[in-house]
Amino acid sequence: MKRKSIALVVLLATFGFTQANAQINLGEKALGAVQKGVAGFTFSDADAAALSKEAVAEMDAKNQIAPATDGYAIRLNRLFGKHTAGDGYTLNYKVYMLKEVNAFATADGSVRVYSGLMDIMDDNELLAVIGHEIGHVANHDSRDAMKAAYKKEALIDAAASQSAKISALTDTQLVKIGNAMIDSKHSRTQESEADLFSYNFMKKNGYNVNAEESAFRILAKMSEGAEGSFLDKMMSSHPDSKERADNAKKRAEKDGVYKPYVQQKIVNTVPVAAKKATTKKTVKKTTKK
Repeated sequence: MKRKSIALVVLLATFGFTQANAQINLGEKALGAVQKGVAGFTFSDADAAALSKEAVAEMDAKNQIAPATDGYAIRLNRLFGKHTAGDGYTLNYKVYMLKEVNAFATADGSVRVYSGLMDIMDDNELLAVIGHEIGHVANHDSRDAMKAAYKKEALIDAAASQSAKISALTDTQLVKIGNAMIDSKHSRTQESEADLFSYNFMKKNGYNVNAEESAFRILAKMSEGAEGSFLDKMMSSHPDSKERADNAKKRAEKDGVYKPYVQQKIVNTVPVAAKKATTKKTVKKTTKK
């Protein structure tokens, strides 16, 4: 069958503060379908991960990724290189060189952080935001969002197969599922649970938990500016950023560790030591010649 090019935007476990630029071209690949009589419907973590992996590969191909030697990538790996495995999931991280303030995670454990977010948040605040994204993966929110799209769109009709196993999807079905994914949003409960996961993640690993409040204060402040109407629209079904900041503060107060957070210096450039090491290698090679 001739492969067609279809652009689908998939927002899986997005932090949800800007418009996503990453689009997915999946064509007529056999990504899967389920029986259309919902009674036997199953959609495992493995199903969601397989679909997400292909989607993220397409997204990575369409966006500029910070190379390993770039300051943004070095910073992200320094912060999260030791946080790649959890209970039942494995994470991988990359930086999209985009000015938008955003980050998202998908069911296969892929975490993508926009350079725009890294420009406005220090290490602890970034840990809080990405900890939230990890929470969506750990809590199976990404899988559930994908499952909901399958149930809602292409696969529920009278001519449904009686098999609950995955079968081929047509381009039309993929378009429907893509649209459903674009429209889907995490519930207020899911967002709140991901916030709590982030707080506990920081607490467990000895980070400053007060940075979670600070991160949400930054986003709340942004919503008052030029981006306000857009952010309000995007966040209409989510807890308000100010409310989330207040909740983070209450958690810290309850633990007896609350202290107003002071943002630290933000550095997205290559560390001096790394620059010197690179220079020495270059000189060595030149000398040998």
